[in-house]
Amino acid sequence: MANPREAKFTVPGLSIADGHQVGEALQLRLHALNDLQLTLKHVHWNVVGPHFIGVHEMLDPQIEAVRAMVDETAERMATLGVAPVGTPGHLVANRTWDDYDLLRADTSAHLGALDLVFNGVIEDHRKVIALTDDLDLVTQDMLIGQVAQLELFQWFVRAHLESSGGELSTAGASTEQAAAKKAAKKAAPKR
Repeated sequence: MANPREAKFTVPGLSIADGHQVGEALQLRLHALNDLQLTLKHVHWNVVGPHFIGVHEMLDPQIEAVRAMVDETAERMATLGVAPVGTPGHLVANRTWDDYDLLRADTSAHLGALDLVFNGVIEDHRKVIALTDDLDLVTQDMLIGQVAQLELFQWFVRAHLESSGGELSTAGASTEQAAAKKAAKKAAPKR
């Protein structure tokens, strides 16, 4: 039985199988980017503390850029002959990561957790970049451009978490909660 998400075509120069393989590989990237833009907006609304306004305003252009990445990714999937699925239920059912669970929290805590969020999105994007190496350089170029922006945004986040010696306050944390706690503890004033 044919896959109802796949058209009977792809872009010129790729076999239908290769085009659809790349398009299907982009589905989790689409979910990750949708999740990231929602998470960034969530942090934008829930960040508090002395550095509130700087972080609050830093996130707006990131949110807009990630929203553009969502659209670009979905349109690339459609171009390759694979219907993008952007519904919340599909995202939740198919994602490979946990939901972001910090609510009202200090800027350092949110930025610590966001650092790990960016790690996951960037690492998984790089895996699809590797997949496209022999299949589709156009999609690879799109993903490389997205990773360049995501890495820049992560640098903005990390600048708040970095010591003058180049160490991240979140070093060694493997969960968002742990990263948030480490970042908040490091940022707390010494008594």
